[in-house]
Amino acid sequence: MIKIITTTLLGYALWLTLAFVALGGAVFAQSPRAAIVQKDGTIAGEQFADAVKVNIRPKLRKELSRYVAAIRYAENGKTYQYGIIHKRCKAGYRNQAGWCAATVQKNFDRWVKAGSKGEFVVFLGNVYCPIGVKNDPTGLNKHWIKNVRKFHARFK
Repeated sequence: MIKIITTTLLGYALWLTLAFVALGGAVFAQSPRAAIVQKDGTIAGEQFADAVKVNIRPKLRKELSRYVAAIRYAENGKTYQYGIIHKRCKAGYRNQAGWCAATVQKNFDRWVKAGSKGEFVVFLGNVYCPIGVKNDPTGLNKHWIKNVRKFHARFK
């Protein structure tokens, strides 16, 4: 009798564990827009979607929007949400998202033209967030590629 109860409890525990793993994976992977809405709100989600639509070609939107969202999460700025510090990029969420999306698209094109050697995120990181620049006095840029890669994997 005890063996039957133990076996039943173990089976139930295994089932519960598998259910949580399956659900956790489904919850963990989310669309880039949903991730932006979760982080920054509905209006920012609309601005993100518009920035992607305007600056990334249709056939690449699904993949490259994952990078744009990953950059937002990695940069995590309040004023410069996407880390764009440039005199021609005005303040504001949509401007930051648009500049980021355009940069991702342009550098994807450059990476393909150069032969698609190595990971795109490394190519992009060397342009978007280079190591050793003046505006990175504490050396945080060295973490950018790893962080963007991690966040990119979270989005589907």
